[in-house]
Amino acid sequence: MTMPDMPGDKLAKELLQIRPDIPIILSTGFSENISREKAATLGIKVFMMKPVTLEDLSRATRQALAAE
Repeated sequence: MTMPDMPGDKLAKELLQIRPDIPIILSTGFSENISREKAATLGIKVFMMKPVTLEDLSRATRQALAAE
């Protein structure tokens, strides 16, 4: 979510304008900046709170790809 120059939610919006079917996983450690509900309304397939394990990331990847 926190990146130089552009937050993750804005990047997701711009990517989805270019390719609406792209599966996006958003990971953040700052829940006050975005909620699971807001992420879903933006078209983000999976919302994850840090810290994230490899198992969590694997599960999220399967979920995001299955949502297509």
